[in-house]
Amino acid sequence: MNEQHRPRPVFDPAIGGDDRALLAAAPGRLVAASLPAPPPPRLRAATVLARLVWIPAFAVFYGVLPGGWLRVCLLGSVDDDEMLGGVTRWGRLPVAAMMLTPALQVLLLLLGQIGAAAVLAAVSFTGWVAGALRHVREPAAARAAREHHGRYLLPADFDRPAAGLLFRAQRAIDAVLGSQAHSAGLLDDVNNTVVLPRQEWSIASALAEHTRLRRERVAQQPERLSPRVRALLEPQDRALALSVSSVTGRIEALEAYARRAGEADDAYHESRVLQALPEQNARYRDLLASTAGDEMAGAEIRGMAEDAHRAEIALRECVTSALRAGRDLAPPAAGGPGISSRPAR
Repeated sequence: MNEQHRPRPVFDPAIGGDDRALLAAAPGRLVAASLPAPPPPRLRAATVLARLVWIPAFAVFYGVLPGGWLRVCLLGSVDDDEMLGGVTRWGRLPVAAMMLTPALQVLLLLLGQIGAAAVLAAVSFTGWVAGALRHVREPAAARAAREHHGRYLLPADFDRPAAGLLFRAQRAIDAVLGSQAHSAGLLDDVNNTVVLPRQEWSIASALAEHTRLRRERVAQQPERLSPRVRALLEPQDRALALSVSSVTGRIEALEAYARRAGEADDAYHESRVLQALPEQNARYRDLLASTAGDEMAGAEIRGMAEDAHRAEIALRECVTSALRAGRDLAPPAAGGPGISSRPAR
């Protein structure tokens, strides 16, 4: 399928906002629902040994020795600020700690406070060890991708017909949510932001199930089956065709809603033009009064007022039609016929 017509990943609306943001920001870690779930991370003996050596050395270099100064002042060149940028990305507290701790230790040693210097070194070492351990855990995005596997769907979960239908649904949803009428609150914006994502997930789940069933049918190699066995499979084919027809009808309803939202957009644009009419009418009235008789000017102004009234009526009709179409997009009942509520594992 053309990349321009490739559907985007779809997430179960029930996934929490934080995890959903992690998944959306790390598409490379997502695993298609049609593939096995990613296994939890395993620590090999070599990895554990390497961390046992590396983490204390890291903590000594940055927490006890003047490693931060060496990194910034000696290893970074004058015309290359990438080294300094890499340090500042750690955060203000680690940078301040690695720059100030060695200086405080030297000051305490000069003052003869050897015990205090040792305590400061131990605290700094412990803090850097704890910070390093936080960063060697499983990345949050990888954890979310593993825990929520099957609750997000990727382009690989859809064959060409299913991907085409899903792209149509997503294009219609984007048209509604991106419309000026929606932004201006002329449509049911609360209903749109809640129902439309549910519609997208429900449609995607059904299309993923269609894809799985079609792939199973191809694997069965129907051409090698006898007519008697193929006849036994015909009810399954009819059920699949009925489900595809049902989902297609829901997508067409979304597209009709998007068209009505577009019509409401046009009417909203006209209404904004009409808002400027009073001031413009005054200017045109002055222009007509200065170039023609009062009777002619009055007729022209009355005509413009009637046009404005007709445009206002058209705006209200378009918004009412779009709202009616949006209310028709009620979420489907769970476990409806021919539609799987969850994608196949």
